[in-house]
Amino acid sequence: MKNLRATLHCFLLFVFLLLPSCSSNGQERKETEHAHTNRLINEKSPYLQQHAHNPVDWYPWSEEAFEKARSEDKPIFLSIGYSTCHWCHVMERESFESEEVAAILNQHYIAVKVDREERPDVDNVYMTFVQATTGGGGWPLSVWLTPDLKPFIGGTYFPPEDRGGRLGFKNILTKITELWQTKRDEIIDQGNATLNGLREMVNARQTFSLVIDESLLSRSYQQIAGRFDPVNGGFGTAPKFPRPVTLNFLFRYGHSNGEQRATDMALTTLRKMASGGMYDHIGGGFHRYSVDERWHVPHFEKMLYDQAQIAISYLEAYRITHDPEFERVARDVLDYVLRNMTGGEGQFFSAEDADSPLPENPEEQGEGAFYVWEESEIEEILGKEASQIFNDYFGVEPKGNVRNDPFVEFPQKNVLYVAHTIEETAKKFDQSPEEIEHTLAEARAKLYNVRKERPRPHLDDKTITAWNGLMISAFAQAYQTLGDVRYLEAAEQAAAFVRDHLYNKKTRELLRRYRDGESAIAAYADDYAFLIQGLLDLYEASFDVSLLIWAINLQEQQNRLFLDKENGGYYETTGNDSTILLRMKDSYDGAEPSPNSVSVMNLLRLGEMTDNEEYRSTAERIFQIFGSDLERAPAASPQLLAAVNFAFDKPKQIVIAGKQNDRETESMLQAVWSLFLPNRIILFTDGGAGQEALAEHLEFIESIAMIDGKPTVYVCENYVCKLPTNDVDEMVRLLKE
Repeated sequence: MKNLRATLHCFLLFVFLLLPSCSSNGQERKETEHAHTNRLINEKSPYLQQHAHNPVDWYPWSEEAFEKARSEDKPIFLSIGYSTCHWCHVMERESFESEEVAAILNQHYIAVKVDREERPDVDNVYMTFVQATTGGGGWPLSVWLTPDLKPFIGGTYFPPEDRGGRLGFKNILTKITELWQTKRDEIIDQGNATLNGLREMVNARQTFSLVIDESLLSRSYQQIAGRFDPVNGGFGTAPKFPRPVTLNFLFRYGHSNGEQRATDMALTTLRKMASGGMYDHIGGGFHRYSVDERWHVPHFEKMLYDQAQIAISYLEAYRITHDPEFERVARDVLDYVLRNMTGGEGQFFSAEDADSPLPENPEEQGEGAFYVWEESEIEEILGKEASQIFNDYFGVEPKGNVRNDPFVEFPQKNVLYVAHTIEETAKKFDQSPEEIEHTLAEARAKLYNVRKERPRPHLDDKTITAWNGLMISAFAQAYQTLGDVRYLEAAEQAAAFVRDHLYNKKTRELLRRYRDGESAIAAYADDYAFLIQGLLDLYEASFDVSLLIWAINLQEQQNRLFLDKENGGYYETTGNDSTILLRMKDSYDGAEPSPNSVSVMNLLRLGEMTDNEEYRSTAERIFQIFGSDLERAPAASPQLLAAVNFAFDKPKQIVIAGKQNDRETESMLQAVWSLFLPNRIILFTDGGAGQEALAEHLEFIESIAMIDGKPTVYVCENYVCKLPTNDVDEMVRLLKE
């Protein structure tokens, strides 16, 4: 990879620095709305539709575009982003709405636009290229390709004009055009060399003999702990991302190894996140990340996959501590999703935008405009006395509280964060904590009602199977933890939507995306993995055995389509699309966990639920194929480490014999669910068809029955059960052993 990066770095210098600079001072001409319409108007993706009226002659990722590039012998300009991406909007306004830029692109390039959320396979290939050659990445992703789709130059956001000694987008386009005309053979050779280098990099992973023991988990924990910020929570410095996968591992390591500091680091991080401006104190939910180390000023988009994973972290924190603050935040996140990100048929939408129309000028967009406040505005809404209390608690200042504002986006604006404790504010205003809490609750409600009248951020209303799977997990676990039937119903409705609209019952194959009546795009490994996880969590909340059977069928299908049967691990794609030049296989757990990390946990859980040795051996091979990654950089794969912890910790099988909708049975289940027992599976037998279905996989389930007509729990390890009991206190004692 180093050689590849060095070679391409030299090539990039040649392109961007050594050729003479050409500049243009022409004014951009503003057209009336919809003066142009391109092929993207026929696409369902909200991101592609946002660009459907650009003067750029955009193509979707399609054979039509590639054939045109080949027949006209033109390079491809590939732009990848998503509909709620702030800098994607900036580059559109600056460049893609420009007649001057469009003229260059339309004359010399075939311009292709891709929604990374619909086509992660395309995004992964070219993001890997940009990261390998520049050391960074992000969106919008801008990549230049040969007509046969091989990348030769790439980057992210480019300003339209030369700035700070760097070439602007127009000059880059001009210089690459010159290179294509004068040094085409070198570019094609470079594209071939680049692709070969990327293939070597992707295929370089060797099978590694990984010993699953305490030392691996201990070394991993120490590496993660070394980056902990004890003052602000989180890991590393700015920008700070929530990354719940790290908290998942810390909670499990702390529980299994009695390491209280691991648990405390995760709890501190969650408390600090909920105090910062990355948390929406008025409407609930979390923004994408914080640009500073204090979680104060966020990048304001709200993603479904963040809400799902963060909600689970707060639910687990509540199970561990029973601190009502963790319950409050979890409910706020979940209720925000139900209110603003849920469709009429129970499906979950993808995201809300970082940008929104300015309240004072709806024709213009501003990042965070929906969420920020001026001090005078708050006083006008709340009155002087209540606003003084509110402003003290939430750090509101007359001139705004955003200290670092390099793009001057928040003049006079305040991003709400918890600046003082309830007790500190109570002391300052000589009131009781209860009085302060009452004032703040009333103030938040008033501000929420005022904010509702502002123009909302754009909603990306497509349904992604993978992300719905994550949200199904969150609502299922919320029902278990909080006992709120609304959350169980939300999970069940979403699962039913996926089954009705994104699943082929005959072929047992999933689709990736639903929007506006159309289901499309063959699903990827993450769609299968995240949905299977959601179904397993939902089974353990509702004990509808059809969900477990569906999960088993999906796991078999995932193995057929994505499993590397020779070396182990799951590819992200099926390999059936010839336009995808690299078949990726990864263990990196980032904003979303990797499909391999989630899959190995699914396999281990299914192995316990069905006593299927093939599932366990498939999981073991995943550990082996990514063993070198875990040894070298365990902090990059914390969700995979959580699976290692599950395998190492001798998970409990909890079998409850009872009756559905029975009060005594519910009490027993609630007692189980209230405990933080991450390494366990729960099965339910009722003497009916559900028990028969389970017994097809586990013979001993046939003999599980209630004792004395009362719900009874069997606590087992490796299918060896302790004496059954129908005493809840005794059950809790057994589970804590």
